[in-house]
Amino acid sequence: MSTWIITGAATGLGRLLAEHVLAEGHDVAAAALDVGPLSDLAERYPESLLPVTADITDADARARLVEATRQRFGRIDVLVNNAGIDFIGAVEEQDEADYRAVFEVNFFGAVGMMRAVLPTLRDQRAGTIVNISSMDGIASLPVNGYYSASKFALEGITDALAGEVAHLGITTLLVEPGSIRTGIIGRTRTSGARIADYEPAVRPFLDAVALPDAATLLFPGDATASAAAVYAEVTAAHPRRRLILGSDALANITRAVERLQEDVAANAETAGGVDYPV
Repeated sequence: MSTWIITGAATGLGRLLAEHVLAEGHDVAAAALDVGPLSDLAERYPESLLPVTADITDADARARLVEATRQRFGRIDVLVNNAGIDFIGAVEEQDEADYRAVFEVNFFGAVGMMRAVLPTLRDQRAGTIVNISSMDGIASLPVNGYYSASKFALEGITDALAGEVAHLGITTLLVEPGSIRTGIIGRTRTSGARIADYEPAVRPFLDAVALPDAATLLFPGDATASAAAVYAEVTAAHPRRRLILGSDALANITRAVERLQEDVAANAETAGGVDYPV
């Protein structure tokens, strides 16, 4: 039996993952701004579920979440940084308050949670940190630039952390989902005033997400299957460093990697030209 902390656990992938982990016989501290939607799980798993109201952008709330988990279950084995928000719009269009909020939740909140659990994981010489990134964390897309940037940052710090903690028995996992039907389309909002010059780039995306059947057309991923895949990877004997979820994620990430390889190859003959002569 292991103990998991899952943020953003009231809805979407976080909720489904919490339910899956509980069904497998483990303990879960499920954190959310509003834990009301977890009441049914609390009734089904009164001993193994600890709902915790927590704003992960608040340092005191993060500390209380970690301490409550330790007090209730005695240890922490897995942290899943799942909480996230998104605003859409062109880079110039979006309001500063909104894109700063995206980073506060998606990056700084996740970093704060990692730093909060690391002392426990170091003492145990064991544990796993799971950061829910996105295909956008490798394959940045127009209209979603700030969300993509927050996930790029999360990917970068996770790669660095992996090298810092491997000798301590701590592992990291980056999960890169594609478009999964978690209900996020109903929670995603536009930011700022539209600028006419960006209409050719922005309007097709905005029109697509506004379609009545957008959740079906634009989100091919099965959220329940995705939650099961995350659990299977965390508990695998030799987990990968990255878990790509969805055919769209695989296709977009593959194209992004190919473009990066093309850029690298285009610099092969010139990059060394700035070195001092040997």
